[in-house]
Amino acid sequence: MQRYLLLLGAVLLAQFATAQTTPAPGFATLPGSTTQYQLFRRDAAGRYAPRVLAPAGDTPYASRAGQVLLVYIEYRTDRDSVLMSSRKLRPEPVPVGLAPTTKPGSIEEAMGLLLPGDSAVFRFNADTAFTQMRQSVPPFIKRSGNALRLTVAAKELVTMEQMQARQQAMMAEQQRTAKARSAKQLIADDAKIQAYLKGKKLNLQAKKTTGGTWYVITKRGTGVVPKPGQTVSVKYRGTVLETGKEFDSTAKHGDTPFDFVLGQGQVIPGWDQGLAVLPKGSKATLYIPSSLGYGERGAGGDIPPNAVLSFDVELVDVKGQATPQATPATKAPVKKPAVGSKKAPAKKAPIKKK
Repeated sequence: MQRYLLLLGAVLLAQFATAQTTPAPGFATLPGSTTQYQLFRRDAAGRYAPRVLAPAGDTPYASRAGQVLLVYIEYRTDRDSVLMSSRKLRPEPVPVGLAPTTKPGSIEEAMGLLLPGDSAVFRFNADTAFTQMRQSVPPFIKRSGNALRLTVAAKELVTMEQMQARQQAMMAEQQRTAKARSAKQLIADDAKIQAYLKGKKLNLQAKKTTGGTWYVITKRGTGVVPKPGQTVSVKYRGTVLETGKEFDSTAKHGDTPFDFVLGQGQVIPGWDQGLAVLPKGSKATLYIPSSLGYGERGAGGDIPPNAVLSFDVELVDVKGQATPQATPATKAPVKKPAVGSKKAPAKKAPIKKK
């Protein structure tokens, strides 16, 4: 999202060097530039009042170079219709890096006028902007004053190190939250699968892997059970458990078995778990909780968020050598992890990559 907003800013502003010499009513023009601006700041009574550029105590822009200004941004027409609001895209302020040098008429120059607590409106000529983008000015913008306005509220100025620390903390919190949601969803999905199996009178035949994937073997093969690192060939038909709707199958791909290396995260975790307990030649149905499938995002239009999946599978072949297991170090207090035993990514499709 941050990259999108900065890219949008770069498209709409960094190239917006305008040919205007006379500012619009209420706007001032930055000396030596075409940036039109209005600066505001809350007074002692809490009301917004115009702020004079570079008042006493305002440090030079160069002293803020390399830091990050956190702002809320809105793009508007000249008649104040909102085109995009960062508050609606994300609740947090948008981070904008302050560069050592700025180009006249650019977003960097505009942001350089702001101090934390400031609000501002910047104005840019639409003809010049869209000409540089090799596009025609949209009619609604022409009708709205043929100009674009950027409304900014500056919230905080932080160092790059502080910004990186915040982003890392935010990512860690998001991961903790996602993990908690996944654990809660797994309990609900497990109950749903058990109810389904009981309703179909399959509960006595069904088994569950240690990772949480349920399976019912309909034909037990006589071949070897595959090990991590070996290539397995599988025929399959996948459906959404709740609706029974098919979303993929080998029949849709010329009935050619799908090959993948077991235990390497090349497929969703439910497949890695389910195929690892089937002897070669087996047919079975896998019942996969959403957290071991496509999770809360789903996949395309056929697999909704938090969908429990059902796969009819046939293990056609097992090829190659298994991944060798590392021997424990004689002096180590714990065993070394097996080579290739790193937890697989959870969102890869069980179909061939195109």
